[in-house]
Amino acid sequence: MKEKTLFPPKKYEKTIYVLRRHWMVFFGTFLFYCVLGTIPIVLYVFFLYNFSNILITVLLSNIIFPVLALGVSIYYLSIWLFFFTSFADYYLDLWTVTNDRIVSIDQQGLFARTISELDLYKIQDVTSETKGFFPSIFSYGNVYIQTAAEKERFLFKQVPNPNEIRQRVIELMEEDRKYHLSQTAISGKPNE
Repeated sequence: MKEKTLFPPKKYEKTIYVLRRHWMVFFGTFLFYCVLGTIPIVLYVFFLYNFSNILITVLLSNIIFPVLALGVSIYYLSIWLFFFTSFADYYLDLWTVTNDRIVSIDQQGLFARTISELDLYKIQDVTSETKGFFPSIFSYGNVYIQTAAEKERFLFKQVPNPNEIRQRVIELMEEDRKYHLSQTAISGKPNE
């Protein structure tokens, strides 16, 4: 069965990299939502040990308990919604590097996506950047790809091994540039 993709590959095209952000980038977000999820439990235990009379009165109340249960339910549903939105944004941001082009898929929230494409021979400069303690320890960072096109800079955000990716993109760019120069020499006009 043939795999469905958001961009149709060309016949001679081979996928070199499929990049996503490093897992460590999402780990901090995951911990944040775990802490938010434990707040009602911590409050319940706090009131149970310090104000047990008030807690028993609230739990036995016909009006306060349902309102409290509804509030906690809304709280947890909101946490799940924001967590899912964060995960979708993290997981669905994707960069594909082939032997002919780079395709950037940028997910923005749940219902918006931008897909950009760049031919390798149009690249002017590739820069990698690693800033900070955790990026240095876990070896992830940004890779900037500079062109003269309308979208001046492609950005691979927080990808693993940015120096290795930068070097491989430069090699692919030079190979693609040689191919396009040879096609221009054969046909006498630029091959787009």
